[in-house]
Amino acid sequence: MSKTKNPIGIEGSIWFQKSQSRFLGGDRIALLEKIDELGSINSAAKAVGISYKTAWHLVNMMNNLSEKPLVDRMTGGKGGGGTVLTREGRQVIEKYRIVQEEHRKFVENLEERLGDTGNLYQFLRRISMRISARNTFSGVITELTRDAVNAEIIITLNGGQQIVSTITNGAIDNLGLKKGMSAYAIVKSSSVMVGRDLQDKKLSARNIICGTVQRVIEDSVNSEIDIEIGGGNSISAIITETSTSRLNLKEGEQACAIFKASDVIIGVN
Repeated sequence: MSKTKNPIGIEGSIWFQKSQSRFLGGDRIALLEKIDELGSINSAAKAVGISYKTAWHLVNMMNNLSEKPLVDRMTGGKGGGGTVLTREGRQVIEKYRIVQEEHRKFVENLEERLGDTGNLYQFLRRISMRISARNTFSGVITELTRDAVNAEIIITLNGGQQIVSTITNGAIDNLGLKKGMSAYAIVKSSSVMVGRDLQDKKLSARNIICGTVQRVIEDSVNSEIDIEIGGGNSISAIITETSTSRLNLKEGEQACAIFKASDVIIGVN
């Protein structure tokens, strides 16, 4: 008696990637659409079934990677304040839906032409590396200075802020880095310190970027601090709850993100 096997169909999903990070996919487009509809990150998060904290992380990440901000936020209370999509955000949704429709047609046509798909899924599987760092910023290399072993790179972000990175000359050659090319500055949130009232302070850290506290998410041990630095960019830091209380960090107040040049990873497409 022959055994009938279930046919293997072809499915696919669309992701736009930048700096080896998933930038935009169906779930994030759905979040943007709900933000546009409801005018609140908190309400949009509930509507798509994710936490408020995760929604904020995704919005910050999308804004940081985009050449222009996709979401414009006005800080408010725990309810999330007013939140709207920018013109760029609405255009991204429209373009994604066009690509999604063409992708659907492509998959249907491919499945029809291939007939027996057998082991095709192994051929079509895409393996991509994803990074865990919370802060990924898009910019242009405006300075590149080599020394005997290491090199110093300055990346200017879309909003004009500059991030300094120190990496080896070998990494410069492997990545093919040159002045004027696009690149990404990647920083773990655990490597970011937060300070206030630094006007007369002298610090050895090369990166001191000041802005406005956008969000404070506290738990019993650590706090996540999001600092908006302009140009649609935000920096996330993980600091202790004790430090949060000592600095008296609150939404809408000024603060600075501080991190070493050696803690900045450089990425290119």
